[in-house]
Amino acid sequence: MNKRNRVVITGMGVLAPNGIGLDAFWESLLAAKSGIGPITLFDATNFKSRIAGEVKDFDPFDYIEADLKPKRMARHTQFAYAAAMMALKDAGLEFQDLTSDGPIPVVIGVSTSALDVIERVFHEVNGPGPDRVSPTALGASKPQAAANVIADRIGACAHASTVSSACPSGLDAIAIAAAIIRSGEADMAIAGGADAPITPLAMASFIASGLSSRRNAEPETASRPFDLSRDSGVISEGAGILILENLERAEARGAKPYIEISGYGTQRDLDVQKPASGLEFSMRLALANAGYAPDEIDYISAYGPGHPSLDAIEVDIIKRVFGRRAYLLPVSSIKGVTGNALAAGGPFQVIACALGVRDQLLPPTANYKVADPACDLDCVPNRTRRAKLNSALVNVRGLGGSASTMVLNRIAA
Repeated sequence: MNKRNRVVITGMGVLAPNGIGLDAFWESLLAAKSGIGPITLFDATNFKSRIAGEVKDFDPFDYIEADLKPKRMARHTQFAYAAAMMALKDAGLEFQDLTSDGPIPVVIGVSTSALDVIERVFHEVNGPGPDRVSPTALGASKPQAAANVIADRIGACAHASTVSSACPSGLDAIAIAAAIIRSGEADMAIAGGADAPITPLAMASFIASGLSSRRNAEPETASRPFDLSRDSGVISEGAGILILENLERAEARGAKPYIEISGYGTQRDLDVQKPASGLEFSMRLALANAGYAPDEIDYISAYGPGHPSLDAIEVDIIKRVFGRRAYLLPVSSIKGVTGNALAAGGPFQVIACALGVRDQLLPPTANYKVADPACDLDCVPNRTRRAKLNSALVNVRGLGGSASTMVLNRIAA
């Protein structure tokens, strides 16, 4: 990254299975209280895996103005818009504050797009008939819809774009927005990720791929990152949206930034026979990009989906990158609480790191009971821990071999 401008996070909005809003989200992470439960968004009786991380008690009319017709939006678009408005409020910004700031990038990562709308249209075509399909379905099902609705609300100064790179999509969107600010093309941006994959088609596909735990009788403890008894991750939904600003702009308006984005790297797996091999390079690139040596990182927010092989591979890669230092580093995964929210997962991790730096607390790895010799790092099991936390590294990996890493640091007083 060009170091022309320093990029900080000044506002955050989150809708997650473990809570809507920063306070609820953070409190549940610190308490290791899972948001995973039985699927209620559709009848999953005949599915081998019947659990997921649903955003609970979400009424779009509580967060979206009626004139925007929220019921016509895809669920992930509703999440993205609601989280963006939360983030603007958290940053202390009003719409009128944005009109004189020049171009405002709105960069949103999505992974599965509007599957709820697409599946509904499919059933309408094969049921009542193609003439019964709503004319608004086309716009609602476009991957660009989430970024568009946010940009439309801000006004003509906004520029909307969409990133889709599997699970890293949300983290990549944040990095792209940060690069725009760093280069001087914009002074602020809205960025993050949203996904709503809990639909029959999507869940059937995840289950067939072995990516959804079958612990249906114990949903709250089904997601067990780094635990020896883990059988797979748990799919979830939600949105995490951030306000990014040039540090000088943030200070000039009296904002108090949460954290600084100092480095980023992304790399696809180098060999299909070596899953997650790209993660080693993304970690090294992010550290170099930030100008950090491995011993300057205080905490790793691991991807840690709770998958038997992927967790162990990530631990092995952390050892390769950090050497002996790896055994001194706290490494936790929040997915025992949040589940795997795909494009929203990376932003969830960034938000958790920002709040951790603010409070000097490490979010624990929930549901960690039986130590796995292949995951022998300090996984911060089950209990929150106080720590000197000035820097953090965030890992995200996705289907297809993509991997991204971001380095965050505390802003010196």
